[in-house]
Amino acid sequence: MTDDSRWTVAWAERPVEEARIFNPAFCGELIGRSINEYFRLRQTALSIAVAFIVIPMTLHRQTRDILPGRANTAFAAWTAEHSALLAELPERVRRLRPITREALIFAIHHQLLAFDDGGLVPGAKPIRPNVQFAVSTDEVGAVRRAAGLLGRWFAAQGSQSSILQGMGLTP
Repeated sequence: MTDDSRWTVAWAERPVEEARIFNPAFCGELIGRSINEYFRLRQTALSIAVAFIVIPMTLHRQTRDILPGRANTAFAAWTAEHSALLAELPERVRRLRPITREALIFAIHHQLLAFDDGGLVPGAKPIRPNVQFAVSTDEVGAVRRAAGLLGRWFAAQGSQSSILQGMGLTP
């Protein structure tokens, strides 16, 4: 998974579990949930650079498990407390960049997201936050909740560049 060419394999040829978890519709939904929550609270676009954090933080169980329970948790204190695990985040962001790109293209094409004001906003057909799925698992529910939490938590921060710096990333 360390090579971008890994993601050029046709979807039909990927292992089933990988194709399910990294499919553009699901990953686009996760990014959409974060952006919807961010926009709901800030009424401004989320930068594309920050959107690239969502998939690596929500799909990585160890990171998802240490996310705060509430969006008003002090960001600087949280990042300092979890710096050892966050040190791995830049590499995960890099490795999952093709997946995130594909998810963003899918979400924009299907009008879940749109470009505005130099970033991403909910599109004409945004993700409905309280939609009930006929089939789901506790794990998928946790991932979806984490994506929404990230959007609310990022909205509570002073600037998007401080989010990236806190996570050890540069735009």
